[in-house]
Amino acid sequence: MRNKVLGLLLTVTLIILEMTGCTGAKGTNESAEQLNNTAQESDNKAEDKITLKWALWDASNNECYKVLADAFMDEHPEVNIEMVDLGSADYSTALGTQLAGENADYDVVTIKDVPGYVTLVKKGVLEPLDSFIEKDGIDLSCYSGVTDQLMMNGWLYELPFRSDIWIIYYNKDIFDQAGVPYPTNDMTWKQYDKLCRKVTGTYEGRQVYGAHYHTWRSTVQLDGILDGKNTIVDGHYEFTKPYYEMVLSQQKDKVCMDYATLKTRGLHYSAAFAQGNVATMNMGSWFISTLINKIKEGEYTQCANWGIVKYPHAEGVEPGSTLSTITALAIPKAADNKEAAWDFVRFVSGEKGAEIMARTGNIPAMTNEKIVEIIAGMDGFPNDEASKEALVTSHTYLEMPAIDKSSEIEAVLNKQHDLLMNEETGIDEAITAMNEGVQAIIN
Repeated sequence: MRNKVLGLLLTVTLIILEMTGCTGAKGTNESAEQLNNTAQESDNKAEDKITLKWALWDASNNECYKVLADAFMDEHPEVNIEMVDLGSADYSTALGTQLAGENADYDVVTIKDVPGYVTLVKKGVLEPLDSFIEKDGIDLSCYSGVTDQLMMNGWLYELPFRSDIWIIYYNKDIFDQAGVPYPTNDMTWKQYDKLCRKVTGTYEGRQVYGAHYHTWRSTVQLDGILDGKNTIVDGHYEFTKPYYEMVLSQQKDKVCMDYATLKTRGLHYSAAFAQGNVATMNMGSWFISTLINKIKEGEYTQCANWGIVKYPHAEGVEPGSTLSTITALAIPKAADNKEAAWDFVRFVSGEKGAEIMARTGNIPAMTNEKIVEIIAGMDGFPNDEASKEALVTSHTYLEMPAIDKSSEIEAVLNKQHDLLMNEETGIDEAITAMNEGVQAIIN
């Protein structure tokens, strides 16, 4: 009897195991089939996506690149942005070499500066954007006249998405100590000179300079192009004379540090302002984020109470006329996906891209009231209306417009600026040398 019971139990157990095994195999097969189908669907979707290769530099150090790419992909799920970092040291050279080769497969490229832009246009590797702009009705006036200065051979080959404008930084504590009113958003260069002289002096045993000019030629030479009548590339530089006279006079009267000392010491403009004995300084808007961060970190304590105003202007010129540098996007002629690439260029260079740039602490190329509010709302930005208003420009002039002789012209201008500011030559002699040198290049 006992053996019969054991046999019956064994039989039932085997039947159950067999049934369980069959059911498990069937379920496993169904699950595997579902996974395979899902994977196949994902592969198909991935194959359907358009991949745009975007050439840039220092992607890991600039969060705005990734934020811009992610925001675009959220709006365009059919597109994948692949960032290709070419490094910053020789970026323009590397990009030019690759685009001229047979294996270049970029869809969008970042243009670092105007000389690099000119080189690529001359090589014939960039696609004109005019037909795309016309088709989508893009209003270029939002770029404050910059795109007019980027035209080459009657065509526009890039759209700017970042722009740094020149403004006046000032140390409020110095003005308070001197009992002198703060700079304003509507100053002529003569008024600026008088203001700088008023705050120059010795306070509590320390020499205070009313102005500071970094050693770049742009801090002096380019002040004269803001009337819209002169350019830095036409071979006639008489318009620079009043500005050299002003700065050299300030240098003589110790209103600013002398050029030779700055060159010898290699003093960076940020270190000069951080010392707390510089009342005003003309510099680009890229310095805003540096000031904010260094003050937060406790590194800059002598200039924590700061503000900005618009760049000074010549008599009869509208306030808000200033200098600018740009970073832009372009589409290579060899790009496989030009329509999708244009969508990306338009997004980054347009209002949505500008808002993203502003939120990440960068100054976008296009501005409107909303974007100004975003920048002025950054934690650490000066809490006064004048500083906020300083971000609004009336017209911007590129430090170096797009012409094919820009690098040779710059070499002549830099040499004469150095000789002049070191007082190794006179103003008239330097202007004559600039005229003759640049005219020889142009001709």
